[in-house]
Amino acid sequence: MSTSAEQPTVREAVIALLRDFGMTKIFGNPGSTELPLFLDFPEDFSYVLGLQEAVVVGMADGHAQATRNAAFVNLHSAAGVGHAMGNIFTAFKNRTPMVITAGQQARSILPYEPFLYSGQATELAKPYVKWSIEPARAEDVPHAIARAYYLAMLPPRGPVLVSIPSDDWNKPCDFIAPRRVSTQLRPEPALLEAIGAQLDACERPAFVIGAAVDRDAAWQETVQLAERHNARVFVAPMSGRCGFPEDHRLFAGFLPAMRERIVGKLAGHDFIFAIGAPAFTYHVEGQGPHIPEGATLAQLIEDPATASWTPLGTSAVGGIRLGLQDLLARPAPRARPLPPARPVRPRAEPPAPGERLSVAYVLQTLDELRPRDSIVVEEAPSSRPVMHEYLPIYESETFYTMCSGGLGHSMPAAVGVAMAKTRQRVIGLIGDGSAMYSIQALWSAAQMQLPITFVILKNRRYAALQEFAGVFGFKPGDRLEGTDLPDLDFAGLARAQGVEGVRVETAQQLGEALTAALGSTRPVLVEVEVA
Repeated sequence: MSTSAEQPTVREAVIALLRDFGMTKIFGNPGSTELPLFLDFPEDFSYVLGLQEAVVVGMADGHAQATRNAAFVNLHSAAGVGHAMGNIFTAFKNRTPMVITAGQQARSILPYEPFLYSGQATELAKPYVKWSIEPARAEDVPHAIARAYYLAMLPPRGPVLVSIPSDDWNKPCDFIAPRRVSTQLRPEPALLEAIGAQLDACERPAFVIGAAVDRDAAWQETVQLAERHNARVFVAPMSGRCGFPEDHRLFAGFLPAMRERIVGKLAGHDFIFAIGAPAFTYHVEGQGPHIPEGATLAQLIEDPATASWTPLGTSAVGGIRLGLQDLLARPAPRARPLPPARPVRPRAEPPAPGERLSVAYVLQTLDELRPRDSIVVEEAPSSRPVMHEYLPIYESETFYTMCSGGLGHSMPAAVGVAMAKTRQRVIGLIGDGSAMYSIQALWSAAQMQLPITFVILKNRRYAALQEFAGVFGFKPGDRLEGTDLPDLDFAGLARAQGVEGVRVETAQQLGEALTAALGSTRPVLVEVEVA
């Protein structure tokens, strides 16, 4: 209720603002300091409950990416923000727009360090939010929410945080009228002209495509520019989205996150154009040049910080789609021959009797059975190289994963994506180690009856760590502590949360289980024993 006929409460002003911004879903796990927000909860809003704050932020991340609009997240004071930090970090790396509100104790008792208060609320989530604030006055809260939304949506997009004392929600304030704020910045024309001239003059161009291509709805422009120049197209290391059809004649594969191997993959190209991608993301130390000898590098990126650390070449900062449109508006270049085609991968064979299924065979079977426009939300790090070969992505907005390397994102993100993409089948492809970081997401999927197919690749270990150990001096056969995962029953965990769970050990069971799961109107988890 309003405090007077003239002024609304902070709660009423914020709800009106969220409605204007199209954020009528509140992702949260409620605590005591957030309860005043939900008094007289409006009928056109919905509360999306996650059973742990990391799950909450993961669902919000998937939903925001799939809708291209900021998600509204409500967390509980310091403890809730702490639980959520892993996926806040991932949202920051994913460039996901997100307005995070955190509860705070009442202003009147803050001097006495009350129970469940946040002593440094604006510092807690830094440096992985674009901006954070605890408004000086209750009546400033709506303005802070508005500013947070605009900042979250401005490139490079990302999460912001507003800490709100519990007694602010019932205080009088003024309504805030929504404004139109540009979310597209055009790259500098002179730099684009220079890049265009380099592209026209080179003999053997290569494109390196990053997550910002699909984030900025620049898929078609990327394909058109590649076809205009007959450029080979690689996907950047650790990219959280797909920006190019992987069955296209010009697709050349994926770059590893290692300097020397990147240079090797790009050898023979005299001009490298990183589009919506860092140049480059590395995972281990490397030596030598960043690009092949005799090549030049240019970059089109929406993030000034990324442009600032790029080690060489020309960087144009601005919207990916607008930049590509400007490059496509230039006169047509001279004709180039097609580059060599990518080798055709061999088919994966079913296992011999008594052997476990290979990841390649599982993913090949999944690809053959799934709809072409189905959406893969992946977090199976050790299986990603195999996925790149046997589970190609064909269309825009049909692949999501974490750009951060932090686990626990993709199972709840699949729930958020499925909430937004109701006409497409969503497949959560998750490793067994990853699944345990946010297994509670299954409960949310069951409560909303979302038709998600969760595929758990169960190799009973943190395989990525075991395979990576050689970089740090481990020899084959050396024991690596803390990387075995025996005795996990994912089908049982699914059933306990209301999701149908199926265990698969043979090729026949695999085909039958995936066919049924992909056709189900409810969430189904398929636990696959793999070698």
